[in-house]
Amino acid sequence: MFKVPPWPFLSTGNQFFDGFVHSPLYPKKEDITIASALKQLGYATGQFGKNHLGDRDEFLPTAHGFDEFLGNLYHLNAEEEPENPDYPKDPAFRKEFGPRGVIKSTADGKIEDTGPLTVKRMGTVDEETLAANNDFMERQAKAGKPFFTWFNTTRMHNKTHLKDGSIGATGLGTYADGMVEHDKMIGEVLQKIKDLGIEDNTILIYTTDNGPMTATWPDAGETPFRGEKNTGWEGGFRVPAMIRWPGHIKPGTIVDGMFASYDWFPTLVAAAGDPNIKQELLKGYKTSSMTYKVHLDGYNQLDFLQGKGDNQRKEFFYWSDDGDLLAMRYGRWKAHFMIQEHTGLDLWKYPFTKLRTPMIFDLEIDPLEKGSDGMGYNSWFYDRLFLMGGAQKYAKEMLATFKEFPPRQKPGSFTISDASAMLEQGSGINK
Repeated sequence: MFKVPPWPFLSTGNQFFDGFVHSPLYPKKEDITIASALKQLGYATGQFGKNHLGDRDEFLPTAHGFDEFLGNLYHLNAEEEPENPDYPKDPAFRKEFGPRGVIKSTADGKIEDTGPLTVKRMGTVDEETLAANNDFMERQAKAGKPFFTWFNTTRMHNKTHLKDGSIGATGLGTYADGMVEHDKMIGEVLQKIKDLGIEDNTILIYTTDNGPMTATWPDAGETPFRGEKNTGWEGGFRVPAMIRWPGHIKPGTIVDGMFASYDWFPTLVAAAGDPNIKQELLKGYKTSSMTYKVHLDGYNQLDFLQGKGDNQRKEFFYWSDDGDLLAMRYGRWKAHFMIQEHTGLDLWKYPFTKLRTPMIFDLEIDPLEKGSDGMGYNSWFYDRLFLMGGAQKYAKEMLATFKEFPPRQKPGSFTISDASAMLEQGSGINK
């Protein structure tokens, strides 16, 4: 089972939060990224496609370990807002609140705005970033330089706007047509790696950053699991993940067990030559520009993936984008502390319900979390209250890490009630 919160987790190996347009949230210079760690091992680093980790210059990937970047900085529905007929015509409003264009930047500080990501451009922007990604790989391969590239297509984020040649490809609607387009692009990446002659020496990972947002159906994916994006149910967190590493991971291997997106940081750095990065960061890890002293929440899962050792992850915490601990899992057991009782777009409007006693599920026999609908659930739950002892153990261990390594920021808020506090925090962040 692969569980993945938003993208910052993969980049930093930690539990973090997204920000808003022009928000002073994330990332911090004190937090090392996987790109910075790999650069210490001689790797060239590039990121191409959707970023959405802050739109200020100091938050761009090239300010945090990446040599090159080309991509957009928001979710697609925000990018097309200026084309709404009710969008204010005042240029000052657009300048202050509107999205930046597709950014091209390099680690030497050069930043170019290549123009807005319009609805029309959305049909082909992934082709732009695909070309940049493949060009980056080719240049590094020809130079004999090891590289790390992070390719994030805007497809399949909503709203889906396709080029003319993709519309109607499946006869199953826009979303399915977009999946075909996306599949072809991934195929081009695979073919490029093969053409460069580096297929046998390249780790390739394919995954996504959250469960489907079924509220936007039919422009949305599907999941057999309960819930969707922005809930604490498995449907919001469980995602597909595939990895290919010839000579190390046997093709067709199915790995059963917990694996979080923030495990990739220490795992890939270990594969690149430093299996002790997590311990080194606790003591203070020196690079050419600064010393990082952080706690990684991710585990080195290299032996586990290769079938040489046990799964290091025994627990997983389910956070909301407001910073609430919704649920936690340890082993086969999952306990919900807060649940979302609304569906559709209403789940983005209404708060989570805080439970006086947690809801418990056995994900080995009930992975879809449907057991609570059965007439015998309450009796089953009552007889298993002892399970909260294990949950408390892992929660205490996680919270203990905050003593030496306290959170650097609070998550953003969708509500006016928290706006003043967020702005006060923001003014301090920039000092």
